[in-house]
Amino acid sequence: MTGNRLRIVCVLLATAAGGAHASQQYEPLAASVQAALHLAVSDHAAPDLPDTSSPLAQAWLDAMSQRLAKRMPDDVGRMEFLKTVHYEALRAGLDPQLVLGLIQVESGFRKYAVSGAGARGYMQVMPFWVKLIGSTESNLFHLRTNLRFGCTILRHYLDIEKGNLFRALGRYNGSLGRAEYPNLVRGAWERHWSWPVSGSDARVR
Repeated sequence: MTGNRLRIVCVLLATAAGGAHASQQYEPLAASVQAALHLAVSDHAAPDLPDTSSPLAQAWLDAMSQRLAKRMPDDVGRMEFLKTVHYEALRAGLDPQLVLGLIQVESGFRKYAVSGAGARGYMQVMPFWVKLIGSTESNLFHLRTNLRFGCTILRHYLDIEKGNLFRALGRYNGSLGRAEYPNLVRGAWERHWSWPVSGSDARVR
């Protein structure tokens, strides 16, 4: 098997397993940044779509639900998951479809996924983030907690990288400068979760 073919097989196996080979790396935070991130994950407002009666919001839910049905057969749990993804992504200024692509690559939509490095849950958040910006009540296997942390961390990396998604995704995965992981996430986002109706999502800024 050639080197190129071997690399392709490895990437496909990583995608099928629903995981990535690396994880977020611990970096000391300035006190002001740490305080801001702590505040960002501490809000307890109920997650929901901005307007569930909106035809556009319902169309988004229906479309994403159909695409996710095979991975999450339970209708109630799937809707709760999608509403929470939508809420937490928009709250962090992210595209919900990007977040779905990241979750596909990171955990394969497995709530209790744990990586070899110890990253946890849908968005494979490393436990050191709980000590940095969370509290003793932060459970990274809890749906909303995991998505809140994951989206907040990705937003933080985007801010550090001045909106450069390629580099921000590299930081998220602990593989800054390498193309494999950003390409996997973008590929999943564009192939499986793209949403063509303008104004229905919050594009990465």
